Amino acid sequence: MKSKKIKNSSQASEYFQNNNYIVLTEALSKEVASLLFMYLKNKKETWKYLLKKKLVSPFEHIHGTFNDPKVPNTFSIYGDVLMDTMMIRLQPHLESITGLTLVPTYTYTRLYKYGDILRRHKDRDSCEISFTLNLGGDSWPIFLEPTGEKGKKGVSINLNAGDLLVYRGVHLEHWREMFEGNECGQVFCHYNDLNGPFQNSNLFDKRPMIGLPNYTIGKDD
Repeated sequence: MKSKKIKNSSQASEYFQNNNYIVLTEALSKEVASLLFMYLKNKKETWKYLLKKKLVSPFEHIHGTFNDPKVPNTFSIYGDVLMDTMMIRLQPHLESITGLTLVPTYTYTRLYKYGDILRRHKDRDSCEISFTLNLGGDSWPIFLEPTGEKGKKGVSINLNAGDLLVYRGVHLEHWREMFEGNECGQVFCHYNDLNGPFQNSNLFDKRPMIGLPNYTIGKDD
């Protein structure tokens, strides 16, 4: 089953409330998406160089990591400054689409490689309302089950560079089957609903500010 892609419209909020997800085409221009994709690839190469030359601790993670247990040996970044900034910049647009007042939590960016699989799962509290944005690379559909029920086939959503999928991450199972392309860049931006059960308790994922690595969670500013 294929999902219906919807551009921004007055019906977008109603569609999201009824279906628990919505696809926004051209949320970013192809030029901006391409720039972010190049940034992500360069970030990966600089991190590899720093590790190879032993100029940084492999446990520092501020530049990225290859040790994400969900997708082993794939470059990923928690709370990248640029991606966190984009999360804030896109928040008003997401609020107009969802009809919700949102609280920004964190971003997570991956540069997927051939053979990667994203297991079927639901997210933690800080990912109540999320979007995944395609930055570029080879096509790789994401699946989700809009009913929130486990084990169903779900819908397949294929995003082009600059497209994003907004979904309720703590309620809907979502996953990706084995990636058969060479590389694919995706950034996840996460929010809470200000009027939901988590309200303002996870602002910036409990970091003092945006752009900080995950080992600053719970630290006083």
